[in-house]
Order: sequence, then C-alpha cells, then structure tokens
Amino acid sequence: MTIREEEVLERIDRARGRKARLREDAVTLAHGAGGKATRTLVDAVFREAFGNPLLDRMDDSARFTLNGADLAFTTDSYVVSPLFFPGGDIGDLAVNGTVNDLAVSGARPLHLSAGFILEEGFPVADLRRVTASMRAAADAAGVDIVAGDTKVVERGKADGCYVTTAGVGVVRAAPSGELRPGDAVLVTGPIGEHGVTIMLARGELDIEADLSSDTAPLNCLLAGLADACPGGVRRMRDATRGGVATVLNELASDAGLAVAVDEDAIPVRPAVRGACELLGIDPLYVACEGRAVAVVAPEHADAALAALRAHPLGAEAALIGHVRDDPPGLVLMKTAFGGTRIVDVLVGDPLPRIC
Repeated sequence: MTIREEEVLERIDRARGRKARLREDAVTLAHGAGGKATRTLVDAVFREAFGNPLLDRMDDSARFTLNGADLAFTTDSYVVSPLFFPGGDIGDLAVNGTVNDLAVSGARPLHLSAGFILEEGFPVADLRRVTASMRAAADAAGVDIVAGDTKVVERGKADGCYVTTAGVGVVRAAPSGELRPGDAVLVTGPIGEHGVTIMLARGELDIEADLSSDTAPLNCLLAGLADACPGGVRRMRDATRGGVATVLNELASDAGLAVAVDEDAIPVRPAVRGACELLGIDPLYVACEGRAVAVVAPEHADAALAALRAHPLGAEAALIGHVRDDPPGLVLMKTAFGGTRIVDVLVGDPLPRIC
C-alpha cells in the first residue's frame, strides 16, 4: 500500500468516526434513499431521541425476551410509485418486506399489523386489489394480519395509498452477530431487479426490458440456511434501500473489518445490467425486495450455498466474497478488469420512491 493510499484510508476512517451531524435544515429525498443521508438522519435525530440498547443494535428487527420467549419485532412503511408494477404491488411488498426483516433476524414470522393512509378519491377497486395481494402474500409466508388502522387524507395530500406494516416473530436461530476474518459472504440471488423494475414501470424512460420485481418472502429460504449451518450464520441482512453495497458497508463498519467482493461473482441479470449501464447506475446500489446477504463461517460456506440453491428463491445464490482484517470498515471490490476499488455507501437518491 502506498503512502497516498494510507492517507486516504486514514481520512475515511476519521470521517466515519465523527458524530453524526445533520447539516440540512429540511428533509430531502436523499434522506429516504437508504444511504449516507439516511444513516445521518437516523443517528442525528431518531437515535438521539429514542436511543436504547435494542434500537442501537440497528438490526432489521429488534430482538428481546419476554416471559422466556425470544421474540423479534419490526416495522416498515411503503410509499412505492407506481402502486402496481410487474411482479407485484404495494400490497405484497408491504407483507414481504416485513416478513423478510424478521427472517434475516433469525425469526419465524407470526403476525403482522397493517396501517393504511388513503387519499380521498382512491378507487375502492384498487384498494381491494392491494388487500387481496396482501392476503395472498401473507398466506404464502404463513403469517396472519391481525391488527390495523386506516386514515383518509384530503385529495392531493398523499399519493393514493401508503401502507405501514409491523410484525412479530419467534426467534428460532439468531445469527451470532460477530463477523470474523475468513467468513464467506453470500447473496441469495440476482440483485437490482426490484429497483430497475420500478424505475421502468414509471414510463418516464424510453427503455424496455423483460423484468419483474423480485419481491418474495424469504422466511423459508433463510430457515433452511440456518438449519444447514447450525451456529455458523454470522449475520443476515435484507438488501432493500441502498442495495447490496450499503448492506456490505454496514456489516464492515459494524464489525471493524473489511469485506472484499468479486465483481464477476455478483449475480446480475443482463437486463438489469444493461438498464443500469444506460442510466449510469451501479446495480450494487439498487434495491432488492426478495434478496438477502448472508455471512457464514468459512467451514459452512459450501453447505450454506447448497442450502440456498436447493430452494426456488435461492436457485441463483452466489458466494461473492470474504471478510478480511484490513482495511477495517471498508468494502473492496475486485473489478472485472482486475483492479480494486472501494465500494462506498450510497450518496444521493438515484432511484426515489422504490419501496
């Protein structure tokens, strides 16, 4: 490593070590994109106000014990535009997203709640379509929607329909949480399909592609992974806003270790890659809604990959890299051209309103 490279890495490390500071006077779309701006907003506003040991772990779900039972609890809101898109709609997205947040925490999802914010004039036929989709997704995931709430706002005060879901589950095999050098990094399938599908479904771009959202419930897939690797699953994360790149950065930062990935090993469908190249977007930063990143102990890597590929939702799973000692807190990618580059956290908001 050259002196210049060492200086750059030291500068990055110092910047990441500073206390989060929100510089903007008003919220921007970038604050909802899942990248640096989102993390700053969360740290500087929400964690400052609500900080506690369960929240400060910053997992996809909060895990706690109640009367001897290990439980997981999570919540998420969905504001996708358009509401209906190839492969899904806001309804199954809301169910699958919350189910997956529980599943990557090692939990078996049990029950969901659903809150609706409806705009005056929203067609009842569309609402029935959304709720039917939610019911079908809940049945597929083996969960029930047991509570809810509805609010109606004036015409023009919303975007038709927003949905918030919360979920609770029983923890069956919680990831250990401690990454170690040598650990294998896997992704459960091709990345970026949901974000690109939503972008093309808006009809604002003169691009045609045979793509559908990857929205799907991952609880059975990830339960099979845990069963195949008893005690060997370190972390699992749902690669939604900010994409796989942001997940990898969060894992590296939390562990104080490096994550090294191989560009050629990361599964990306040709249609996704082509659309991203035309738009100047890296697929690593594009959201998925039916893909997870898993880190497993090296001795479990083969069993983990086999378990994922044995399930239809993991048929194209891939081992994309490994955890390393150095440089701490960074994600490095071996490029298709043989070089190495730093994969940073998402900056800005290239794909607004995708989930």
